[in-house]
Amino acid sequence: MQSDKTNITLLYTSDVHGNAMPISYGTNEEADLGLSKYATVVKQIREKNDHVIVLDNGDLIQGTPFMTHYVKEHSNQENPMVQIMNKIGIDAGVIGNHEFNFGKDILHNAVDESHFPWLSANTLDTKTNKPAFGPPYIIKTLDNGIRVAIVGVTTHYIPNWEAPVHIEGYQFKDAKETLAKWVHDIRTTEKPDVLIASYHGGFERDLETGEPTEIQTGENQGYAMCQEIDGIDVLLTGHQHRVLTGEINGVTVIQPGNNSKLYGKVTLELKNKNGEWVLLHKNAEVCSMEGVETDKSLIHDLSSLEASTQKWLDEPVGYIDGDMTISDPFKVRLQKHPLIEFIQHVQMDATGVDISVSSLLSNDAKGFSPVVTMRDVVSNYMFPNTLVVLELTGEDIKRALERTATYFTLDDHDDIAINPTFIEPKPQHYNYDMWEGIEYTIHVSNPIGNRVKDITYHGKPLQSKATYQVVLNNYRAGGGGDYTMFKGKPVVKEDQRDTVELIRRYFEKHHKVKATTTHNFRVVK
Repeated sequence: MQSDKTNITLLYTSDVHGNAMPISYGTNEEADLGLSKYATVVKQIREKNDHVIVLDNGDLIQGTPFMTHYVKEHSNQENPMVQIMNKIGIDAGVIGNHEFNFGKDILHNAVDESHFPWLSANTLDTKTNKPAFGPPYIIKTLDNGIRVAIVGVTTHYIPNWEAPVHIEGYQFKDAKETLAKWVHDIRTTEKPDVLIASYHGGFERDLETGEPTEIQTGENQGYAMCQEIDGIDVLLTGHQHRVLTGEINGVTVIQPGNNSKLYGKVTLELKNKNGEWVLLHKNAEVCSMEGVETDKSLIHDLSSLEASTQKWLDEPVGYIDGDMTISDPFKVRLQKHPLIEFIQHVQMDATGVDISVSSLLSNDAKGFSPVVTMRDVVSNYMFPNTLVVLELTGEDIKRALERTATYFTLDDHDDIAINPTFIEPKPQHYNYDMWEGIEYTIHVSNPIGNRVKDITYHGKPLQSKATYQVVLNNYRAGGGGDYTMFKGKPVVKEDQRDTVELIRRYFEKHHKVKATTTHNFRVVK
């Protein structure tokens, strides 16, 4: 006799960012992360539970040297991240913003190779006005007749970051509005017993108080989705790399961090009442990969590509004369560091302009030792950014500098410290920029919006109405990081080679690079 109660176990990953192997490529040390461990988790949970649904919430294929090397040298082979997900047997994936980073060919190939559908109801083909990568939702019917609807949407903020050539032919509709439409349609026509929304986006407000946690740009709409859309049982989120579980307006919410260090698990308890399944209880938890055994068959399948990646990473590409190592990332942002100057010189050399913008992308960056390998390069510059030269006015530059100056605050001891908004709810140290080719001083004790003084170019005051050519990465050029003053500005030129490749070419050209520091900016109280 069929039981009148049953459980559904929902497993999901988000923001895996190319982490297949249990390894930290910067140090080459073993780590408790990666899909090769997650595969073991899924297998074990399936063995113990009858009804298991497995999903991925986006940002799957980009983020490690493993995937960078695959794209550069082995893209004629099956995408390894898709290969793993096929073997795990996930039910669906969601398009994330970083899926577009390697260009349309890599993305289309990944989708074509997948044995599962990619969901993104709000990412449309401009020609057909229909979802570009697959169905907007799927219905998973379990063997006891329970029908689970899974609908996917993606943050529509992608055009603010991505290189235009990578998203040509796509339009990104408002994620919340699109989700509201599809939830209503699904509830009306499909009448599922459970409805799960998988959103590659996060939360714009505090889950408990509803207070804004970021500028309300539309990049993250998770809180509003829960408050304003009726019919969602579970909202799976990501994008922000946060670790959280909770409930908003009766909707169970969860986010499992990044890099496949953790995974999300939602348990749903249902009861059959008079022939209809009723959702009784929902429980969400974020679980660790720590101590999980790797799937040996996956390691074997990827061994050839991994060996090739390791060989590539250990190749010396250049040499440093002097000290370009980093011991304190905060000090790098307070006063000019040779590594930042080096990146600026690479960008200026590639584009032929004399004003450059760059940042220290991660607090884990260690700089360059005397012998520089590809491992060092990709550990310090981990994003596949390309370069854009914009024509900016002096006023645009002043506004950008004021935005970057918000990174600092004064603590209780009146010492310069990091503004907490750059740390919580998501670390965003990469949104503090340093400039080359101009001189300026940041006065942290001044009010926000009036902190940057003494801006000069070639020894003369920057003119607010004059125009200047500035090189910066494509993420920033599109306004990423709330640098709205860059949006829509004239593009002088674009270089579609990613910055890792430009760094390698710079070393080919110069072989040994002297560690130099031009103290063109100051940060003072």
